[in-house]
Amino acid sequence: MTETRRDNDDARLLQGPNPPFDELWRTVRIGREFWRGFRTLRGVGPCVTFFGSHRFAADHPYCVLARETAHALGRAGFSVMTGGGPGIMEAANRGAREAGALSVGCKIRLPEEHAPNPYMDRWTDFHYFFVRKVMLVKHSCAFVLMPGGFGTLDEIFETATLIQTGKIRNFPIVAMGQAYWSEIGPFLRETMVAAGTIDAADLAPIFNTDDPLAAAEHIRATTGLG
Repeated sequence: MTETRRDNDDARLLQGPNPPFDELWRTVRIGREFWRGFRTLRGVGPCVTFFGSHRFAADHPYCVLARETAHALGRAGFSVMTGGGPGIMEAANRGAREAGALSVGCKIRLPEEHAPNPYMDRWTDFHYFFVRKVMLVKHSCAFVLMPGGFGTLDEIFETATLIQTGKIRNFPIVAMGQAYWSEIGPFLRETMVAAGTIDAADLAPIFNTDDPLAAAEHIRATTGLG
């Protein structure tokens, strides 16, 4: 089945009820994606996942920061996982590879397809975003949040919700690229905490730094791994 046909199927899925056979076929397909991901990613840990934009060039300061941080984590005994594409993802995979650590990718299939970056030792791809996000959380012990767009924000806020509701524990989030996130921090603290929609304790798992060695040490100390 072509990607165009699959995209049309996804549109029908989100627009309401479908014929029973279509729903059954889709359920089987989702199950197959989960099983393939479980098999491919088995044994990758302890693993740290990097989130960030594919739009930055390799020499952008944020990509340099991601590469150096992944290298530090690799030297500390962690494998590194990304979305498998260019930009910050490629930089993090490259840093892990250069440190001699396992470099892993979980790509998403999109119409504007990006080729897998060349710095991955093991990777797989997914059609469904939600399957991919389960894999990223299941096979990671910490996240590094780099500057990114809607996808990056979606992934990190879903993870924050899982931590807040106790679905995952002892799961540090390191936010890097402080200038980029300068408006979000005050909104979380001064608007959301002040309004009572979140508690101050909900922000405790987030560690802010632009120091690769400090990021690696914080993850090592918090998880007890590496």
